[in-house]
Amino acid sequence: MEITTTPNQINKQALKKYKKEKIDTIKLDIKSTNDYILKKSDSNFTFKDIKKASKLVKLYGFKLGYKMVLGLPESTRIDEINTAKNLIKLKPKKIDIILLTITKGTELEKEYNKGKYEPLSITQAIEICKEIVRIFYNKKIEITSIEANSKENIVAGPFHPEFKQLVESAMWYDAILSKIKKLNAKVKEVEITVNPEDVENIIGYKKENVLKLKDTYDVDLIVNQDEKIKKGKTKIEITKLYNS
Repeated sequence: MEITTTPNQINKQALKKYKKEKIDTIKLDIKSTNDYILKKSDSNFTFKDIKKASKLVKLYGFKLGYKMVLGLPESTRIDEINTAKNLIKLKPKKIDIILLTITKGTELEKEYNKGKYEPLSITQAIEICKEIVRIFYNKKIEITSIEANSKENIVAGPFHPEFKQLVESAMWYDAILSKIKKLNAKVKEVEITVNPEDVENIIGYKKENVLKLKDTYDVDLIVNQDEKIKKGKTKIEITKLYNS
């Protein structure tokens, strides 16, 4: 079982209680590790409190996870990259990435209507997520979800029902394109062999990767499945070139 709480709610008494309740994973809803951003978002804790709570959670034998938020007021790409790097140093097992959207009737909507806050666009959110996901994947930290903070009454912001797939598909697209660009030749067809679980992300949401490669670079993408290939790994071959 797992629970989500905030760093200021973590203490020895609470952790003993969670042990009795057979909780094994505690996710800390930290939003950011930047104290200025935390204060702006009305958080009742600091990065120092996050570190103290994290240490205590691990000391009591729980698996540690975090929920970080992208697109907070006055938060920049650098702030969010630094949050990811700071969290890695605390050695969590899991991360949830939350995309801030504006919901009807909130203070943030008022700020948005006054032109004082601009949420991330879908494209901006995908680009920053790609960077952050790579940072965590490189340290073998599991990304358990990438989604908006709300699915209802959304006024503006980067909401998409399949956002995680958009991010993972974009990362696969970058990998394929990098392989193609390394060749000093005009590529006609690329054949990719992956684990069956990765097929949808390779193809892209509504076959976006297949269509984009064809429309932008006139490259055909062929996807094969092989259960022997580990999830997240791939075999990429250039199978056809255009004649010079």
